Order: sequence, then structure tokens, then C-alpha cells
Amino acid sequence: MRFYEYESKALFRRHGMPLGEGQVVNSSAEARAAAEAIGGPIVIKSQVLSGGRMKAGAVQFADTPDEAAAKYDFVLPIEVGGETARSVLIEAKSPVAHEYFVSVTWDGRRKLPVLLFSDMGGIDIEEVAETHPEHLSRTHFSTILPLSERIAKEAISSVGVSGGDLNRLVPIVYKLMQVFLQYDLTLAEINPVAKLEDGSFIVLDGHVDMEAEARGDHKKLLAELGIGDDETRLARPPTEFELEGARLNAVDHRGVAGNVVEFDGNLGLIIGAGGGSLTLFDAVRKHGGKPANYCEIGGNPSVGKACNLTKLILGKPGVEKIAVMMNVVSNTRVDIVARGVIKGCLEAGKDPSEVITIFRIPGAWEDEGFKILEKYGVEYCDRSVSMYEAAGRAVAKL
Repeated sequence: MRFYEYESKALFRRHGMPLGEGQVVNSSAEARAAAEAIGGPIVIKSQVLSGGRMKAGAVQFADTPDEAAAKYDFVLPIEVGGETARSVLIEAKSPVAHEYFVSVTWDGRRKLPVLLFSDMGGIDIEEVAETHPEHLSRTHFSTILPLSERIAKEAISSVGVSGGDLNRLVPIVYKLMQVFLQYDLTLAEINPVAKLEDGSFIVLDGHVDMEAEARGDHKKLLAELGIGDDETRLARPPTEFELEGARLNAVDHRGVAGNVVEFDGNLGLIIGAGGGSLTLFDAVRKHGGKPANYCEIGGNPSVGKACNLTKLILGKPGVEKIAVMMNVVSNTRVDIVARGVIKGCLEAGKDPSEVITIFRIPGAWEDEGFKILEKYGVEYCDRSVSMYEAAGRAVAKL
């Protein structure tokens, strides 16, 4: 789940990082008042979850309160990655002498967090990595051993930063590493950290992503930041389809039948089990299929939960058929999922044999589940058919 810039900075401020004066506003009058309070040149920044604000023109500058109000009206309707601003952040414009980049993210191959640092901030880090790799350091660190400022110091100095700049950057980078670990983040980024003309350092832009499964551990923080329980916070605001999926999943504590993400394809997916949902989603696309959604099902959901998920997906505009596929399961009864999916088709006014392209869930109580599918003429397969092959069969039926 992704934080807006102003929320990321609020989190950084809690940990003593240097930030400029700023205020979130929701009208041109508030923008004018904020500019008057700052009393100098300001930056007007659209608050969206997607990147590319500067290129889209959603970051503007102003010298007077009246100009700030006008720029607010200009920025607010601009779409960035298909998303319009939730609000606008007004900040003092800082006299920048040099910009740095720092980020902490997760390295899935090494299974360790990695600290990225560059003395070429303010631009895409991918561009730096490709054209100036000597200006980017990568430093892995442990989640078990004690964290120390030495790690940050080595990462910063390895790209040639030294002296007073090194000493001032170390506490900022070290605190970012602490924030990453403390709040179960998947990304904590500052781009740029700016050295000002007077020699001081300040965080100009911040970006934070939290592991979705960690929300329950940080309810207090999220509540204090004003992040609602119904906000999925992907790289865009949730759609009504996604919100409804979350509501259906929350009604019943038994198992998971939700976590839906909306796409614009024609094949609805009811997929899951131990990473199976990601594998199957990719397999459908590899076969040339166009998924209408991503979702997760598992943990032995009730018949009603599987039924409601099925109806939700079948009711999505553009969906022609659905595929019900999982990895081999031991803690999910095949017959219960079969009953739920069949019930969902019938309640949606659909013929299960026509709308279900394939049912591939091998595991507990599979014989009973297969009998139910046979009764309604639904094609099914056992574990002798791979997930990849099952996805191919589903796509072929479209």
C-alpha cells in the first residue's frame, strides 16, 4: 500500500528528518493562505499515488499568494497516470545547491533489504544506474543484526561523498533505514535529499510503500495519518470493484476470497494457493489471455464467500468467462469451493458449464468436488494437469 507524499513526510518528521515548511490544502483560498504564511517563493505539488508529476505539469512554482491560488486551480485537474489529485501540498521553495537520492527497498533474490544511494538525485534512478553506474551504491543489510550508522556511512562514501556533506547525510539515511524496518515497508525513498545553499540538508520529496499484510500491526499509525481501512492504496485509488471485493472478504472471517485488483480483460480469475495466484495470472497472460482481475482464494473460505466472489467477478463489465484455478491445496476443501462457484454462477443467471472455462483445484475432498462439477457439466482437471496447461485451456475457450 502506497502513501501520499504528505503522509510519507509526516512519517519522516516523526523520526526527526529535516523537512521544509508546508501545508496540505483543498481549495485555492487555502492555497493562498498557505502561501501567505510561508511568505516567499513556493512549490505547488499535486498529491497523487503515481509517479511522473513533474513531467505531467502537476508540480508548479509561484512567487505570490495570488499566483499560488491560480496554480492550485491549474494543478488540481491534471491527470497523472490516470489519477487526479486528492489534495495539493504547498511548500516553501528551497534554494538547492546539490541533490542526492536515497532509497531502501527489498531484494527478493538476496532476501535482504538493500540501501541505494546516489549523488545524482532529482532524476530517475534507473537512468543513473544505466548511464552513470559509478554514482550509485547498493548496500545490503541484515534484518536480524543491530542496525548501525556505519552501514549508511559506507554506502554514501562509496560514491565519493566526504567531509561535512557525508556527516550531514548519514543521520538522514540511517533514519530512513530505521523507518523501513520499523514499519514493515517495501519501499522508503527520498528523491531528492537536497543540500541547500547555506550548507544545510532537507528532504524535498518522499515516497513510502508498506506491505499490505502489515496494516494490522500499524493500525495506530495509519489512523493517525488518516489512512482509512477501506483504502487499498495501490499505485492509484481503489476502484469500486476492488472496494466491493474487500467488503465481501471482510464479512466472513473464514478463509480468503478477495484481495481483488481490477484489470480490463475479458477472463475473470478465481485463483490462489501458496503463490499460485501470481503464477496463474502470469500463465494466463503468457498464453495470450487478458485477465479481468487478479484475486486470491484459499484458507478454506465458506461457500457463501466463494459464491459472492464469483458473482462479483461475473458482474464486472467485459467479463465473458471465468477460470477457477489453484495450486494443490491441503487446507482448502475442493468441494466447498466448487459449491460456492457453482452457486455464484447460478445466482448470477449463468450456466456454469458455459461460463466456467476450467476448474483446476486438486487437493482435499477433490473427489466430492469433481462430482459436483460433473453434475453441472463443468470441465475440471486434477494435479496431472499443470497450472500452466490449465491456464492455456482457459484462454483457448475464449
